[in-house]
Amino acid sequence: MARRCGLCVALDAPDLATAEGWARATAPQAALLKVGLELFSAEGGAAVRRIAAHGPVFLDLKLHDIPNTVAGAIRALSPLRPAWLTIHAAGGAAMIAAAREAAEKAGGGDRIRILAVTVLTSLDAAALAETGVAGGPVQQVLRLGRLAVAAGADGLVCSPREVAPLRDALGEAPALVVPGVRPAGSAADDQARTATPEEMAEAGADFVVVGRPVTRAADPAAAAAAIARALAAR
Repeated sequence: MARRCGLCVALDAPDLATAEGWARATAPQAALLKVGLELFSAEGGAAVRRIAAHGPVFLDLKLHDIPNTVAGAIRALSPLRPAWLTIHAAGGAAMIAAAREAAEKAGGGDRIRILAVTVLTSLDAAALAETGVAGGPVQQVLRLGRLAVAAGADGLVCSPREVAPLRDALGEAPALVVPGVRPAGSAADDQARTATPEEMAEAGADFVVVGRPVTRAADPAAAAAAIARALAAR
């Protein structure tokens, strides 16, 4: 089912000047701007505050710890007011519930929305098997997706291949954010499970995360605009 799907530009840079340049160029076409672990580790809260001046921030830290520690981290991050924040679904139901509760208490009606990461897009069945997970990515994503939504996650992060199965299993309510998206003809880089923006809009994604095909383009603004047009046409 086609639905409104927005572009999230991944600002995966080691310094704020580079990331802010990309944000400034692509913000007119982006529904979200992603601050990831590399940029946040280098620049801290300043990265979120500066990028938020250009558009809503998706803070992709993938928190994964005991419930009390994750709740404390969310309380500490709440003053930065990112729109979305990632945690790992593999942290379990108690951790997810603690994250949701901390976000509600710290943010009220303007709280951080919690996204649970199911299986990293760099992992395939063989890589999962090495960690003791049997059945392949789709089965694991569905297991973790059901657990996370039941525990209070606002949405899920999944690969392109799991969008349709998650929509079938969980319906329209959870937001689905999809990294590993590449325009036709782009290199897969280190992503094991990829698809095009158009395919993800048709499958039911809410946001597609695109980094290098935009930020490494000769004209990042034009690259972002082309993806935004493709999404709007579905």
